[in-house]
Amino acid sequence: MVGGGYYPVHPTCTIANARKVYVGCNASIARPGCYIQGAGTVHFGDYVRLAPNVGILSANHDLYDQRKYNAAPIVIGDYSWIGMNSIVTAGVVLGPRTIVAAGAVVTKSFPDGFCILAGVPAKVVKYLDKECFQPWHLENEYYGYIPKEKFESVRTKYLDI
Repeated sequence: MVGGGYYPVHPTCTIANARKVYVGCNASIARPGCYIQGAGTVHFGDYVRLAPNVGILSANHDLYDQRKYNAAPIVIGDYSWIGMNSIVTAGVVLGPRTIVAAGAVVTKSFPDGFCILAGVPAKVVKYLDKECFQPWHLENEYYGYIPKEKFESVRTKYLDI
């Protein structure tokens, strides 16, 4: 149960603390090999795409006592795309239309979005022209299997965020 609805999750995708993971409209996040950890909350915007084997880690072990963990929310903006084998760590905010190159490790926020991030740790390798971006909307929009117009009535029943 992710995003308040029955989200199609690939059998090799693991979603921990799913009640703290919000998935936006028509987002595609539960890909093969992905690990999404919602302990600190995760918010995926509308039309976000994850490639296979992506790690979204909203909490990490304490440096001095690994029985404890430090949690911080992750926000991934609308129309963002996270490439294969990338990792996004706790506390990161990615603005709209942020593209994370394959294998990147995102450890800090890029809240303005409209950029391509690459490397370890990730840094901006290209800024995107906002005027060239063409947002799209599907005719039928869903949160998981729930039609957009019915989602708000069931959201609070299944989500803690």
